[in-house]
Amino acid sequence: MLNDPRSHGLWEMTAPPAPETVAFSGRAEADVVIVGGGYTGFSTALHLAERGTRVVLLEGAEIGYGGSGRNVGLVNAGMWVMPDELPGVLGDLYGSRLLELLGNAPRAVFDLVEKHAIDCEINPAGTLHCAVGQSGLDELKQRAEQWVRRGAPVRLLDAAETAAKVGTEAYAGSLLDLRAGTIQPLAYARGLARAAIAAGAAVFTASPVTGAERTGKRWTVKTARGSVTADWVVVATNAYTVAPWNEVRAELVHLPYFNFATVPLSPEMQAKILPERQGAWDTKDVLSSFRFDKRGRLVFGSVGALRGTGTGIHKAWARRALKKLFPAIGDVAFEAEWYGKIGMTTDNLPRFHRLAENVIGFSGYNGRGIAPGTVFGRTLAALISGEIAEMDLPLPVSAPEAQSFRSMREGYYELGAQVAHFAGARF
Repeated sequence: MLNDPRSHGLWEMTAPPAPETVAFSGRAEADVVIVGGGYTGFSTALHLAERGTRVVLLEGAEIGYGGSGRNVGLVNAGMWVMPDELPGVLGDLYGSRLLELLGNAPRAVFDLVEKHAIDCEINPAGTLHCAVGQSGLDELKQRAEQWVRRGAPVRLLDAAETAAKVGTEAYAGSLLDLRAGTIQPLAYARGLARAAIAAGAAVFTASPVTGAERTGKRWTVKTARGSVTADWVVVATNAYTVAPWNEVRAELVHLPYFNFATVPLSPEMQAKILPERQGAWDTKDVLSSFRFDKRGRLVFGSVGALRGTGTGIHKAWARRALKKLFPAIGDVAFEAEWYGKIGMTTDNLPRFHRLAENVIGFSGYNGRGIAPGTVFGRTLAALISGEIAEMDLPLPVSAPEAQSFRSMREGYYELGAQVAHFAGARF
């Protein structure tokens, strides 16, 4: 996108074309204006348009340009935080609501894909969270116990079972989550956009918002070439937020994450690595993830940015790490490389904000954007439509709070990932 092959890599190479859109110009009236063309924005637009609501969506670049088009494509249930810890952070009411909503969120994604016939390589085969050493296994035991107690279809696998499902003996065990799966993330974003347009939403790209002002009971949202007046504004820009809602960006620390995609592997190698096609990641602090796409490319990623010295360091590490995990893979070639930014909050949990009267949005997905973004968009549509009240939401209303030393910490994460990967691949 925008002539940068490292922005979306394999996903842009293989996704179906985006629906045709143009830049916004002139003046328009709507019930709701949505800022941001990712999962949350298009899920909100789709669910509102299906209710007959007049929706205008403004995307500053292209459909799926932000995290929605750059991520690994793991459709996960829940968040990073342990299930038992949520009530302690959010209180019993909101903790229980968020657990239920996000535990079932992958099913909402799969149902939308089926309903709207979205061509996005959906594979609901589950995910494997792989334990590195005894400490990693202890973590997964806790997570498994807490989800099983809530009736979730998860299962702790031992080292032998994990080796059979992953194709390596590097891990002490794994947590199989049958609620989850994988997806072609940019294709899903484009499919949601197409469905929203078909339902009646007006979608504009290359239309960054430059300002917003309240006039009476309505909002006027401005772009360089026009303005939209609406009753509601949904801010759905998350980690890629810019003005006029910089406070959303200020509460997020950017964690860079890269991916390399191999050329399609031989049928023999595909039969050995992830033979059931689950998506996988490990328990290390500087974690690694891997999964296949439809054509048999292995997508392998970790923390870090592919720029400056990071490009060479991370690529060399990826080659070493792949050979360490899967010795028979040999000196495999990479066909694509890309990276993006994950928005991390202080407690690794998302936020719901009322930025002003009738200006609302969720943010802070902490690397879990596909399923949460989808169900949060559905929730915003229900709230705006009056079907639920703020007191019924899965998160309390909170004001954005800027994280201290944000730029310094972002630099530390980027440099720290280079140091970790330069030191070698340890499993």
